[in-house]
Amino acid sequence: MCLSAATAVLVCGAVFPAAAQTATVAVLRIDYPSLLPLSRLDLLQEDRAFAGARVATDDNRTTGQFLGQTHELVEVATTPENAMADFQALVEDGLRLFVLVGSSEDMLAMVDAAPEDAVLFNASSGDTTLRDERCRANLLHIAPSDAMRADAVTQFLVWKRWTEWFLIAGSNPEDVALAEAYRTSARKFGAEIVEERTFEDTGGSRVSDSGHVLVQKQIPVFTQDAEEHDVVVAADASDVFAEYLPYHVWEPAPVAGSAGLRPVTWAPTHESWGATQMQTRFEDSAGRMMDDLDYQTWLAVRVVGEAVTRTGSDDPKVLREYMLGDEFELAAFKGVPVTFRDWNGQLRQPILLSNGRMTVSVSPQEGFLHQVSLLDTLGLDRPENNCSAFAGGN
Repeated sequence: MCLSAATAVLVCGAVFPAAAQTATVAVLRIDYPSLLPLSRLDLLQEDRAFAGARVATDDNRTTGQFLGQTHELVEVATTPENAMADFQALVEDGLRLFVLVGSSEDMLAMVDAAPEDAVLFNASSGDTTLRDERCRANLLHIAPSDAMRADAVTQFLVWKRWTEWFLIAGSNPEDVALAEAYRTSARKFGAEIVEERTFEDTGGSRVSDSGHVLVQKQIPVFTQDAEEHDVVVAADASDVFAEYLPYHVWEPAPVAGSAGLRPVTWAPTHESWGATQMQTRFEDSAGRMMDDLDYQTWLAVRVVGEAVTRTGSDDPKVLREYMLGDEFELAAFKGVPVTFRDWNGQLRQPILLSNGRMTVSVSPQEGFLHQVSLLDTLGLDRPENNCSAFAGGN
């Protein structure tokens, strides 16, 4: 039975506040210099990240109009040089709910400069240390960690019994961190890395009139004489070399990781669990297909909307407490509700495994068990956690 009180009315789980609530979310996107894309299919969209937040804000307003709640969105695209000043300007304007799209270092700088009552959402960085020894109490993670993505791939490869890996990692710091995530995952689930090689990033453009000719000669030589393996696993967070591996490695082998079979939060091919409806709404709004980053910002803004609906409050501290509590859950077109880990602020969610044309599988995989949640087989589990900033941490 739904109960009523003097200050609010609870109707089937939603709180109708006595006073109108206004939740304003700022999406701050830092635009970094980037490589020329491999093809026109990868051209950067001017509305990337913002497009997902717009759809989510519309979703929040649909519910909010019945509850006397207002949802507003502020969009800021900035540069690394101006990011902190733009963030401070938003803070001075009274904003306390932020969705950040940027590097882990820029994100941490903003988190540490934020007021105590602010709540910030990481919608882009997979840096596992942000969920571990460098965690912050007011930073919640919508984007999956590198560890979650690596575990998603590893579970599938182990399920396939492709347990002998040839690991190729890039030379940039992000690549090194991603390679370590795959090493950890291999140990965790019983795979073996039979050989590792580093692909040095020498700079320069990846695209030229003779690009495919050079690749067709260079990649086979680079991968020649590797130990016998079942699969090539690419750790290329910098997007320098991995896409050249399929069909060019010396020995015939499938490719997974940063190319081939890729772990993603969203893909245009995803149609299960009502996802087609989400795809259609996004395409009608943005005029293009939804990708990982759009989905992650959509999810961040929807998390806020759900918390405002359920608590009847726009107080960031109240919202954060509810988000990390046992009662919070959100439908996210993934087959199961998504929830937060109370020990490091990471959002639990299934990971799609896509080959670009279809969703091959979804992790966690069948047979990988957990005493609390199957989703906790992906990424840092509570016993592995070194984060002490959260009440549920070690």
